[in-house]
Amino acid sequence: MNTPLTAPLIEFFWDPVSPYTYLASTRIEALAQRVGARLEWKPFLLGPVFEAIGNRPNIAIAPKGRYMLDDLALLARHLGVPLQQPQPFPTNSVHANRAALAAPADQLPAFARALMRAYWGEGRDIGRPEIVLAVAAECGLDAPTLAERAQSPEIKTRLRELTDEAIARGVFGAPTFFVGGRMYWGNDRMDLMEAVLSGRLAV
Repeated sequence: MNTPLTAPLIEFFWDPVSPYTYLASTRIEALAQRVGARLEWKPFLLGPVFEAIGNRPNIAIAPKGRYMLDDLALLARHLGVPLQQPQPFPTNSVHANRAALAAPADQLPAFARALMRAYWGEGRDIGRPEIVLAVAAECGLDAPTLAERAQSPEIKTRLRELTDEAIARGVFGAPTFFVGGRMYWGNDRMDLMEAVLSGRLAV
């Protein structure tokens, strides 16, 4: 059943290179359905965001990196989803993000989830264009057409625009969600976002 256009909108800024985004992607659609919200998947590039604000990935900071790996394993078991540390990590997500934008809009969510599952659940390097296209084919997409469209100026510009939008709106990591003007950062803030959207928590 289609969600009415008057329903609240959750904007989901995601980059498949982020492990916490992978975990969020496995449950964001169920959350949106529970609260009757629309969901918009917005791919962006974490690298330029980190450069713009002077941030560093957790894995680059030894204590955070050690904690993150243990935390991810525990969270994945808690959620019942497969997880392994892919090699290389991190990888270049430009091709994956462009391909997601090149996919038909109604197939973008399933393709995005498949890309993250391929990387974080199966250890396949989505930094390689041929892996991205293989995942697309597995999703029933026309891989050659997708590959051509992903390299178009329109798609490249759109990914830059979404990354610039993320920076302008104060995004500093992934996953990041917006409901109206309120930002929720991280897989661990999804419960808080749901409480607000369901009316159980006033803001």
